[in-house]
Amino acid sequence: MTRVGRVERTTKETSVTVEIHLDGTGTVDVATGVGFFDHMLDQLGRHGLFDLTVKTDGDLHIDSHHTIEDTALALGAAFRQALGDKRGIRRFADASVPLDEALAQVTVDLSGRPYLVHREPENMAPMIGAYDTTMTRHILESFVAQAQVALHVHVPYGRNAHHIVECQFKALARALRFASEIDPRQTGIPSTKGAL
Repeated sequence: MTRVGRVERTTKETSVTVEIHLDGTGTVDVATGVGFFDHMLDQLGRHGLFDLTVKTDGDLHIDSHHTIEDTALALGAAFRQALGDKRGIRRFADASVPLDEALAQVTVDLSGRPYLVHREPENMAPMIGAYDTTMTRHILESFVAQAQVALHVHVPYGRNAHHIVECQFKALARALRFASEIDPRQTGIPSTKGAL
């Protein structure tokens, strides 16, 4: 079974292509034009051991919002597509990842129902290079909406904005990896409903 999702999304604001292989080795090829966002997508692929290709051409002459948002939507849709009917997956997972003074705790349920709980320290620096730090929550909202997963992300402490955001992506990668892995003891769909 090859678990690959590929999504192309084109609007008047962006053109996005995302391909993800859930059972990869962490090979990443990402280019969105937003350097810090590329760095975060690289973390997602490498720490999730997903082979991830992302190519986005967006209206960066306006700002990075549309580029980041549409990439996250396409990534969520590709992830959902790659999961297929979710037969044999673990479904639930959590991961805690520190990055120096910051800690991120992520719990995920590949439930088929989109829901996000997101908490990070207040009064973070507003920008990391050209990256608006308020976009982190919006990336997760967009991903969750299309991937149809329940996601809880909590950063109880941290000072450096770069660290606070990066440890969230690393923990998300690990949690998604563990939840989407095939459980050798699970022969069906891990739900009493028989569907996810």
